[in-house]
Amino acid sequence: MKEEIAGIRQDYKLQSLSEADAAADAIQQFTKWWNEAVHSEIKEVNAMTLATTTANGLPAARIVLLKDYDERGFVFFTNYQSHKGQVMAKNPKAALLFFWRELERQVRIEGTVEKTSIQESDEYFNSRPAGSRLGAWASPQSQVINSRELLEMNIEKYSAQFGGNITRPPHWGGYRVIPSSIEFWQGRSSRLHDRLLYTRTETRWKIERLAP
Repeated sequence: MKEEIAGIRQDYKLQSLSEADAAADAIQQFTKWWNEAVHSEIKEVNAMTLATTTANGLPAARIVLLKDYDERGFVFFTNYQSHKGQVMAKNPKAALLFFWRELERQVRIEGTVEKTSIQESDEYFNSRPAGSRLGAWASPQSQVINSRELLEMNIEKYSAQFGGNITRPPHWGGYRVIPSSIEFWQGRSSRLHDRLLYTRTETRWKIERLAP
């Protein structure tokens, strides 16, 4: 074991998380933490790990960006034909993970996945910078390509084709992760962290404390 790696550790002392202070609703609790994270000026505060699993159990994880959330779930956008899109088409379940180091917090979300409506996808797509909209057409995401020149050629091709009116590709849009459980993790000293697990029932969110 490499001592320089094994010796890396951080003792967490900033805050605590108690049942008395937690909201009864998981989305309300997320909103509370989200607002505190935003006001803490965390860079890429909306960056989250998206974990998926193929039908035969092969896991994969990557960073995506949260673009919206409400009581229905957590929304991100991508290419439907990408690796993650193909995996979620066959196994529509996923996990999300936020790590806000500056606040010594994690949020773990598990649930099912559905595509957002065409209207939601169009509205977000049209709000993106022109370069990002062209990129959605130019990149055959997750496919093997011979060189970067292909992307640059595609940018020129679609730029000439669309001019200033870049519409959303049919293979690009949003996903919503509908949570069945959300865990809030607050770092504490000596690795005795606070963990509150919210599990969705038919009528409410059940809250349980987990051992660290």
